[in-house]
Amino acid sequence: MGQATDGELWRLAADGKPDAFGVLFERHAGAVYNYLFRRTGDWAVAEDLTSLVFLEAWRRRRDVRLEHESALPWLYGVATNVLRNRRRAQRRYRDALARLPLERGDDFGEDADGRLDDERRARSALRLLTKLPKRDQDVIALCGWSELSYEEAAVALGLPVGTVRSRLSRARARLRELAGAGGHEWDCEPAVPAQEA
Repeated sequence: MGQATDGELWRLAADGKPDAFGVLFERHAGAVYNYLFRRTGDWAVAEDLTSLVFLEAWRRRRDVRLEHESALPWLYGVATNVLRNRRRAQRRYRDALARLPLERGDDFGEDADGRLDDERRARSALRLLTKLPKRDQDVIALCGWSELSYEEAAVALGLPVGTVRSRLSRARARLRELAGAGGHEWDCEPAVPAQEA
């Protein structure tokens, strides 16, 4: 099927052969993604929009007849329309926000300073955490940060409770050691953002 033209693959997809559409996706997703990245400057947005382009292509596969043997020009057209729709939605959102009355409230300067400090502490904790093996990172994140019990973490990770306990103990000791070497104080509880406290 990989040697078939786009037109042949499109017709097969329209006739209910999803594998043919999968070949079209593999053939053109990179080009569509790069186009959308160049238009948005954001990798994550480009990825989301690429998904929308191919979702629309799949949805319309029975209605559209390719004018050329390559599906790429039509896919670029869909991508351009997806971008336009996104911009219109963003504009409507900004306009709606602009119509909201401004309310005078507390000074958020102090809160913003606290949030920035929280973010700095969280980044510092993450830098230390990434020095641990992945399995130990998972246990710290579940027990230390998400406050799961040993039993709940064992269920989440598919491990015996004793393994969770020993990994957590080992991970905490290693983090204290790493923090001491770097002149940091490690506490297994990351800063909670002010709005969630």
